[in-house]
Amino acid sequence: MKKERSYRDSVHFVGRIWILSALAMLLAIPVVISIYYNAWPPVGGILKGMLSIVPIFWTVGVIEVFTYVPMLGTGGSYLGFVTGNLANLKVPCALNSMNRAGVEPGTEEGEVISTLAIATSSIVTTVIIALGVLLLSQIEPVLKSETLQPAFANILPALFGALGVVFISRNWKIAVAPLLVMIALFLLIPSLSSAVGILVPVGALIAIGVARILYKKNVL
Repeated sequence: MKKERSYRDSVHFVGRIWILSALAMLLAIPVVISIYYNAWPPVGGILKGMLSIVPIFWTVGVIEVFTYVPMLGTGGSYLGFVTGNLANLKVPCALNSMNRAGVEPGTEEGEVISTLAIATSSIVTTVIIALGVLLLSQIEPVLKSETLQPAFANILPALFGALGVVFISRNWKIAVAPLLVMIALFLLIPSLSSAVGILVPVGALIAIGVARILYKKNVL
């Protein structure tokens, strides 16, 4: 037990340093540019711009913490939130790796696999982006070819569809209700496609409620 507390304490210590360092670097870039060119944006313009994005992004940010941290564990969460792109890349990588390794989210084994998966994903993404920047002029015609456009348009559906089949097949009685509700919502209100991050915990609450009802009725 002492070892576990020591490990988690060290992860939290290093994770906080990296979170604060990343925040400082992100804020330092516009500050340095403003100092160098002696051009500061008006406070009114900043507040007006924040008013249009803060309610959405801050809400989604808070929701993602409560939704993804139990899945990714301590180390995986710090890595994922520092490197970003959780919903599209880090979370699917972590869940798929845990599924392939036969471990459950929230366990010590699951946390180790999640952290390794997210770290590997971050390294691979950085290498690919670096190669893409260096070789952009050479690979641009290939990326823009009409043959590959259908593939690029279906990357996310293919990724989440494959993950969905795995997890729905394991607990299909629980998964049916949130799946049907979300399909109905998106068909009736297509504009909700821009609010997927907010709807994730809604689907989770539906699944929890259905699981409780089925458990009470001895169906599970």
